Amino acid sequence: MSLIFEMFPIALGIATPFIICALGGLYSERSGIVNIALEGIMLVGAFAGSVFTVLLSSTFGDMTPWLALLAGSLAGALYALIHAYASINLRANQIISGTALNMLSTGLTLYLCQLLFQAQRSPTFEKSFTKVTVPLLSDIPVIGELFFTNTYPTFYLAILLVVITYFVIFKTRFGIHLRSCGEFPQASASMGINVTKIRYIGVLLSGVLGGVAGCITVLTSNIQFTVTTINGAGFIALACLIFGKWNPLGCLAAGIFFGFSKILATYSGSIPFLSGLPTEFFQAIPYVLTILALIIFSKKSVGPKAAGEIYDSGKR
Repeated sequence: MSLIFEMFPIALGIATPFIICALGGLYSERSGIVNIALEGIMLVGAFAGSVFTVLLSSTFGDMTPWLALLAGSLAGALYALIHAYASINLRANQIISGTALNMLSTGLTLYLCQLLFQAQRSPTFEKSFTKVTVPLLSDIPVIGELFFTNTYPTFYLAILLVVITYFVIFKTRFGIHLRSCGEFPQASASMGINVTKIRYIGVLLSGVLGGVAGCITVLTSNIQFTVTTINGAGFIALACLIFGKWNPLGCLAAGIFFGFSKILATYSGSIPFLSGLPTEFFQAIPYVLTILALIIFSKKSVGPKAAGEIYDSGKR
């Protein structure tokens, strides 16, 4: 039982970027735009947050990591804008556009890192997110030790974003418009909804949340930025989106599941029936599970009908 109490807060910290990035993908795909560029958006957001932290930590002190999230969100939104323009205005294939942005992000951040720091990585961070224990709530039996003891505060931000996203998607007029554009864009347009505007907002929101997720990744699990900082987290977030059936609560559950799969390699030696297996086996588990989730749930999970389709206002 003590092992679970030790693993759980770490798993929540790892799961946080998956959850937030999956929420970003949800906004985009619910609007009708498939965004597989989440990996690249996370990398750009991580770079922007790292630069902000390195250059301005002496100015803003303990507030630096939180303000770095704003820098990451802005960078992510600007990068996602390229995907929005290519997919909506130029009517490019959304998969190819996203793939190109993923490939570009590595070279772009590496070049900018070399330009700013004369190295292929940033200097180590003086300020980053630290774990907290919530007073009173941490005293609750079992739940307090699992969720409110020695946990990154960014996890609570992820929970807040899940609640906000659920409310926005299912309880607001904007959410209805967003979902309708992802299901029947021509019918939405006939009702006076600006499909192009809604889809731009959906993709930009995915950029904002993807940038935040990347920034959280680098400021919780690393001491400096490198091009391997994200290391497939954006693709795991896509798996969370499909595994969670394009629902914010599903994304939360899937993110925690993948968070646990990521730390199995660290704790495998402490689990009797797993201790004999090689470490590399556990390091591969998150990515194997990602593939399996895509294979198993891609048929059972029905996403927005118009996701990935080029919007033609003349089509009926």
